[in-house]
This record gives sequence, C-alpha cells and structure tokens, in this order.
Amino acid sequence: MYIEELTLRHYRNYESLHAVFEDGVNVILGENAQGKTNVMESIYVLAMAKSHRTSNDKDLIRWDEEYGKIEGRIHKRNGELPLQLVISKKGKKAKINHIEQTKLSQYIGNMNIVMFAPEDLTLVKGSPQVRRRFIDMELGQVSPRYMHDLSRYQKVLQQRNHYLKQLQTRKQKDETMLFVLTEQLIELAASVTEKRQEFVQLLQSWAQPIHKSISRGLEELTIIYKPSIDYVSETTNLSKMIEAYNEKFDKIKDREIERGVTLFGPHRDDLLFQVNGKDVQTFGSQGQQRTTALSLKLAEIDLIHSVVGEYPILLLDDVLSELDDYRQSHLLNTIQGKVQTFVTTTSVDGIDHQTLKQAATYEVVSGTIKKRN
Repeated sequence: MYIEELTLRHYRNYESLHAVFEDGVNVILGENAQGKTNVMESIYVLAMAKSHRTSNDKDLIRWDEEYGKIEGRIHKRNGELPLQLVISKKGKKAKINHIEQTKLSQYIGNMNIVMFAPEDLTLVKGSPQVRRRFIDMELGQVSPRYMHDLSRYQKVLQQRNHYLKQLQTRKQKDETMLFVLTEQLIELAASVTEKRQEFVQLLQSWAQPIHKSISRGLEELTIIYKPSIDYVSETTNLSKMIEAYNEKFDKIKDREIERGVTLFGPHRDDLLFQVNGKDVQTFGSQGQQRTTALSLKLAEIDLIHSVVGEYPILLLDDVLSELDDYRQSHLLNTIQGKVQTFVTTTSVDGIDHQTLKQAATYEVVSGTIKKRN
C-alpha cells in the first residue's frame, strides 16, 4: 500500500498543498518550523482520523479558517482508494471512495501507517499512558471490533466516573445505577483486555527476532501485558477475566465512591518490557531502551502485513538523527524496497545509505513543497 497524492487545504501552516509521492522512500527536507512535520502529521491524520501531536482537532485547522481538509489517493492491492477527512469546529467528516462514513471506526484501518518519531524512543521509559496509546493506535488499525469496544468502554467509563462523583458528593444515594454501569464496564473491559493480550503476544512474536538481530544475538526481548486486575493466564479466558473484574469491583466499591473515580480497568493497564529477564524500563541502558523501541516499530510493520496482507506506510519523523549508525542502517535495510517510507530531516548529510541515495527528495519552505530533480 502507498499514498500517491496528498492534497491539503487550510491545514496547519498550509493554505493549500498538492504533492505527488513515489512508492519507495520519500525524503522531506526543511529547516525547523517550515512545515515538514505538518506534512507527516497530515498523512497520519488521514489514516487515523486523529493527530499524534495534539488531542485538540482545532489545532489542525489553519489560523482564522473554518475547516481543514486532507485528501489522499491510496494504492492498495485491489486498486485505488480515495480518502478524505474534513476537520471543522463541529467535528470530523470522513469519506472512503467519495462516500461519507457514519462512524469513524468504519473509516480507520483503510490506510495503515506506522509512525516513528523521537518521542517513540520514550515508549519504554515513558508513562503507562504512552504505552496504552501505542497499543490502541496499532491494534485499532487492524481490528475494527477493538475500536468499537474501546470507544464504548470509554463512554461507559465516563458515565461511571460521573455517577461515582455524584455518589461521592451525595447528589445521588441510590447505587442501582452504579451496579448497571459496572456490569456494562466489566463486559467491555474484559473484551478490550482480551484483544490487547492477544495483540501483545502477536507483537512479541515479530519483535523478538528483530531485537535479537539488532543486538547481534545477545538479547532476548519479552513483552508482557500487565492488567490492573489480578489476572494471570498464559491464554486469554473471557469468563475468568469477567470473574476477576467482578471480584475486584466488589472489593473496592466503597473506595471508588470515596474517591469519585474508577480505579481499575484497561485505562489503568500497562506494558512491561524485559531484556534477558530484566525490566528494561528500570535496569536497561539507553541503548537497550532504544533497541526495544526500534524493534517494536519494525515489528508493527510485519504484524500489520501479516493481518491485512499489505505493508503499511512508514513515517520516520526526525528520528534518524536520534539513532546511531548501526541502528540507522538496520532500520533502512529493513525497509529497503518493501515499504513506502517518508523521512523528514533537516539534512541527509552524514547518513550514508543506498536507500536514501535512491530516494525521491522534496524541499519544504514556508508552507510550500517542491520536488528536487
């Protein structure tokens, strides 16, 4: 899969932009604050219907404009697929093949992407929220059912937190509604947890050999999904998980009312990474942490290919300069001739690799993009 054409209107610092890309490696050069990362972000938003840089959609709309629009012509195995996303102050409208979609969950997954940016190097040592977001974004691309269940879980969680707050402040005294919301939450929480555990097992099967190769055979990577409930099992068992959630919520009901918030569930879960049996977050060197992050990103490419039958589009946003020569080479060797890749950088000087020498090069200056001959 690859994106051939990208058209922007009123997006970030772009009044309008039309670019045609190659199906191999595309290098986007530009000084800082000229708009090269905005091009990368727009491709990400076209795929995911949300930004990796901001949770406020209004930030994506050019100053003093009413809307922002992203259009892309995607090539897939079955032919061309036009995608369009319009972002306004009223919300988002998505079209697949010129047909408006009633739900964003139907839209996401039509274009698969893997983003690797400097902040992803903090995936291992960052907060649990960063790792949960990583799972949600990647799993959501290959499982519409997961997106649907996660969205419903978040809505019920919001309602339950609101009701707990009312019980805490004694605006409500009847706990019947809390019981109903807890039942709904548990069913969705078990489904979300089950799908995440299956995804992590699959991710590990792809990441382990990659990590071993980057570490020259010296390191074994293990990825562990850590739910906030006391549930330990090698295989996912939905009924046992529901039972564990029920027991937990029964025990902590009074504490949750006292605090006015839901204390357990997928919104509190985490991922653990171990190298040779030791926790990378606590005991790993910076090199091990970076190798783990790189292994995960490269594993995503193979995982998506194994599930959907096509390679995703890879976005490398200012990340090459953050990697040493050895990890740079491993990354570029892996993608060579396999994945459409976008690379943003201020300069390719110092990166001596055949992949970049053969790449199409574009220059971004003050919200305009021009292909170099």
